[in-house]
Amino acid sequence: MPSLKAFFTNWWAPMPLRRKIYLAFRNNWIKISRRQSCCGHPGEPGC
Repeated sequence: MPSLKAFFTNWWAPMPLRRKIYLAFRNNWIKISRRQSCCGHPGEPGC
C-alpha cells in the first residue's frame, strides 16, 4: 500500500499541472482495473 509521504512527493514532481492530473487519472485507472495497489509507474502522481 502506498504511503501518504509518497503520495505528496509524487505530486511535487517538476511537470505541468495538466500532466500531473492526467497521470493521476491514468495511474488510478490502472490500479482499479487490475485490482492492484500499484500501477507500475512508481514516482508518478497517482501511484
